[in-house]
Amino acid sequence: MPPETVTYCHLAILSKTYTIHHYFFTHLKRLRYLTVRFDEEISHRELPAFRAAIIEKVGRQHDLFHNHDSSSNSVYRYPLVQYKRIGRNPAIICLDAGVDEIHYLFQNRTWSIMVYDRPMELCVKDLRLNQFNLQAWEHTFSFSIRDWLGLNQANYERFMALDYEGDRLAFMERILRGNILSMAKGLDWFIDREVKVRIRQLSPMRLQHFKDQLLSSFDAEFDTNVFLPDLIGLGKGVSVGFGVVTRKRETNRNGRAGQQDYNQNQSQITTDDDY
Repeated sequence: MPPETVTYCHLAILSKTYTIHHYFFTHLKRLRYLTVRFDEEISHRELPAFRAAIIEKVGRQHDLFHNHDSSSNSVYRYPLVQYKRIGRNPAIICLDAGVDEIHYLFQNRTWSIMVYDRPMELCVKDLRLNQFNLQAWEHTFSFSIRDWLGLNQANYERFMALDYEGDRLAFMERILRGNILSMAKGLDWFIDREVKVRIRQLSPMRLQHFKDQLLSSFDAEFDTNVFLPDLIGLGKGVSVGFGVVTRKRETNRNGRAGQQDYNQNQSQITTDDDY
């Protein structure tokens, strides 16, 4: 989808408040969730450069794209615009207010950018707007998380001091629970019941480059009673593709009920190349 086909009419549709059949629950958070996937290919290490190029394209005055104030100081908040890879394609995930901001990219007449020294002409491969109902449930859902930067320096030292695998898993479960609560706070979502997390599998630790640092990262499979949309980020570095969460597609231990409840949380409006 070239830029000229993404019209202000389309943007008005994206920003419109949809009346969608859904189930009502206490302390339910309705989350608008836009995925814009481009047809170029990039590597994971190129995501920061892709992010920088998009920021320059929209203008640094639009701070949701980069989370810095006018003095270039970091604004510590959960990112409402996140830069990811879907397959090998670069993508932008916009949450709530971020959905309204994406028109600053779409209003450009051309989408020529530079990723490091590589020129790139962006073209939209897929564009999807979803509305999710976020809430905590009695039962759990199964997820995976990749490139999770779950340890800061203090937590790294505490983690390494633990001798038993069970103690390390319990420690990382507490951190993951904290990451979920931080995400909820950043989305103005009050979770009114206990957040449960159980890590079923944790990969060996490996080092990843993040902001000129080498940080410990993990892949994990976990269960939680909190509904999480696919591709949302948890932990450090979520704006540049770390901590990406995806739902495990197999039936969880709660059987069909869990799958049905997950589907009730999602209403989808889809546009793609023939939109």
